[in-house]
Amino acid sequence: MKVKTILVSQPAPKTENSPYVELMEKQKVKIDFVPFIHVEGVSAKDVRVQKIDLNNYTAIILTSRNAVDHFFRIAEEMRFTVPDDMKYFCQSEAVAFYLQKYVVYRKRKIYVGKRTFPELAKIIKKYKEEKFLLPSSDKLKEIIPQVLNEINVNWDRAILFKTVVSDLSNLEDVFYDILVFFSPSGIDSLFKNFPDFQQKNTRIAVFGNSTVKAATDAGLKCSIQAPTPETPSMTMALEKYIIKANKR
Repeated sequence: MKVKTILVSQPAPKTENSPYVELMEKQKVKIDFVPFIHVEGVSAKDVRVQKIDLNNYTAIILTSRNAVDHFFRIAEEMRFTVPDDMKYFCQSEAVAFYLQKYVVYRKRKIYVGKRTFPELAKIIKKYKEEKFLLPSSDKLKEIIPQVLNEINVNWDRAILFKTVVSDLSNLEDVFYDILVFFSPSGIDSLFKNFPDFQQKNTRIAVFGNSTVKAATDAGLKCSIQAPTPETPSMTMALEKYIIKANKR
């Protein structure tokens, strides 16, 4: 079956040169963006219940831009002045770059991993004298605490924000040829909003092994997967599938 419409379960890209824009233009398909999940910050009161005192930490582990935003939000709510000598360990260059929204980059001690958490952990391991705080959502990849415990550093987790299912009731009578998911939470949102969802002719595109597992566990058939050596990005995987499907 040909592909004409795609729903991506994320916010629309903010840049005009997004690969999704190029995909729409090249393959003449319609792509809509609707976040299936969103993030809500927890209150300073809830953080105190976790027995987190920001004064106790000398280093912050930042795995996402959400972690950056909510760490500084909570610091402000708690009237905590982040010291100039605080160390920041960022999982990727994108997270480190985003940190500039809150700190003067050149004046801070910032350490950057390549991309994955185990790569960042190699840097963290060199600073065992530090007391680390990991700001996170209520859903945390299992590999993160596992790796931190393996390298035997002193760390605490602070749940500063939560992943919440979005209301998708306005999509109840709307149908797409492809649904695109990037996390198990997106799959959860689909079935919480539409408990009777039946895949029928809808193709499912998934990014990452955990999303593949969540989709298959929910009884969905995954037609498009990324990343792979041949298609490292979702847009590349979609384009490859669309070219093949629309030639028929």
